[in-house]
Amino acid sequence: MAAQNHKGKIALITGANKGIGYELARQLGKEGVTVLIAARNAELGNAAAGKLKADGADTYFIELDVTKPETIAKAAQTIRTRYGRLDILVNNAGVADSGDGPPSTADPEAVRRVLDVNFFGVLGVTQAMLPLVRNSAAGRIVMISSGLGSLTWNADRKWPFAAFKPLGYNGSKAILNMMTVQLAWELRDTPIKVNTVNPGYTATDLNGNRGTQTLAEGAAEAFRQALAPDDAPTGSFFETGGVVPW
Repeated sequence: MAAQNHKGKIALITGANKGIGYELARQLGKEGVTVLIAARNAELGNAAAGKLKADGADTYFIELDVTKPETIAKAAQTIRTRYGRLDILVNNAGVADSGDGPPSTADPEAVRRVLDVNFFGVLGVTQAMLPLVRNSAAGRIVMISSGLGSLTWNADRKWPFAAFKPLGYNGSKAILNMMTVQLAWELRDTPIKVNTVNPGYTATDLNGNRGTQTLAEGAAEAFRQALAPDDAPTGSFFETGGVVPW
């Protein structure tokens, strides 16, 4: 039944050539969703799309570098010409930077680089794709955030990750959460749902594969939000098994 319900939906996932983005593409592909693998590297993007296609998914590579507005505009135009709408937008692309750190020592340029991808890139992609999402009968926008973006958890000395305080990374996810709340409010009278997701500590290249969750576990909540029913909440922060405090 689920495959029938979602078959024919169009999804765009940024940074989908590996990690959680790739796994989410795989899971959505199994549901009959047409998945556009957005990546900045054509070779890696095409390879990822080809692998998913071989597994039976309706998947295509689309070149998109979130730090290059011209590639965002071109991707939006391609989607508009080919499909006329976008049902699911997953802002997954993100980076960490070795120069990032706590406020007293973080290299301001490193903080700027992280914000450039993790926030400004998401803002640019979302603004470009929003007219296409508005053309969907039930658009879904999913922000891949992090528990590290929770101000409540950052302020809790007993939180297991309390000592992990890179200003740029944590800050970029906190401002992404603010964007989620504000965009959901802007779109409150539409069928579009905008939610943010904490994947949990998942083994990816971002953390040197030190994460304790599998990719399937890390993608689970984003998958749920991408296919959220019409009566689902909007403007919330979720993780598998519950809600994350702002």
